[in-house]
Parts: sequence; structure tokens; C-alpha cells
Amino acid sequence: MKSYLITDPDIYTNNPKSFRLKLQEAISNNNVDYICFRDKTTCNPQSLAEIYVHVCKSNNIKNIFINQYINLASSLNITGVHLTSNQLDRISYCKHLNLKVIISCHNESDIQNAIEDNADYITYSPIFTTPNKGEPKGIDDLAYIINKYPGIKIFALGGIISEEEVSKIKNTNAYGFSSIRYFTN
Repeated sequence: MKSYLITDPDIYTNNPKSFRLKLQEAISNNNVDYICFRDKTTCNPQSLAEIYVHVCKSNNIKNIFINQYINLASSLNITGVHLTSNQLDRISYCKHLNLKVIISCHNESDIQNAIEDNADYITYSPIFTTPNKGEPKGIDDLAYIINKYPGIKIFALGGIISEEEVSKIKNTNAYGFSSIRYFTN
């Protein structure tokens, strides 16, 4: 099962030096297959994204994504972009730029649209209780979605903070799990 680290400014900060140190620590202490720079608060995402890409490449991470910023992902020549569920209409543009696409999905309609538009991966969330993310879907719903949509790689997301949640996800045959807090605990 693949692991997908997602950064967040509340944990990794917007300070370039602290960001670099915290990111390096998270990568060094965990097996990271996929990684995403996610910061919706910084005024200058490019400077932090450049640090992020440098740290990822120096740690031989191959699957490097940036959340939302399509043109920034393209200019940095990384793997791809992680789109929000409100960016479903941007998938074909990303594919035109030769970017892999991970898209956040919260229901079957999102998933069907993502598949129709040739997204490469989806995150399905929230699986477990997560602050400010609504009612968790649970493991049974995740397993149902994975079995119903075998043609797309699905990362479970939401409330994954320990090996306990990871082991439950493994039993569903999910492609992987994605988390912010798991990689910093």
C-alpha cells in the first residue's frame, strides 16, 4: 500500500527554514511514496514550493505533487497536481500540461466525473473523524467504493493518524493512504 504525505502550514509553517527542517524530518522518519505541497495561506507559494521540490528530489521521492497551483506544478516540472473537488473541470487542462492528476472526491458523483475526465488517482475522504471535515465515511464505505471503482487508484484520506487506521485501510485493498498528521506523529 502506498503512502502519501500532504503538508499543511499549521504543522510545517510558512517560514522557509522551519518548513525545510520539518519536511526533511517527516520524510526521514517515514516511508513516503507520494508527497503533496499544500498551503492555501502563503502569499508566496513559489518560494516554499521550490524548497519543497528540492527536499523531495534530494530524498529521491519520485511522485511529487502540488495542491491546486496547476501552473506552478507545471513550471517546477514535477509529477503533477492534486486538485480540489471544485477543480474537476481542470483535469483535462492538467493532462494537456503532462501533469498527473490526483483529485479530492467526497461522493460517487465526484468519483464518476474524475474517472470520465481521466484523473490518475483520487483521494476519498474523510474516512475517519477529522476536524472540520464532516461525517466520516468509514471503512465499510471505503471498501465499497474501492470495489465499485476498480479502474482508478484510490487513496484513503481523513483522520489517519496512526498504524491503527493504516491497518484498517490495508484490509480494504486501497491503493494507498494519505495524511497530514500521520507523518508528523
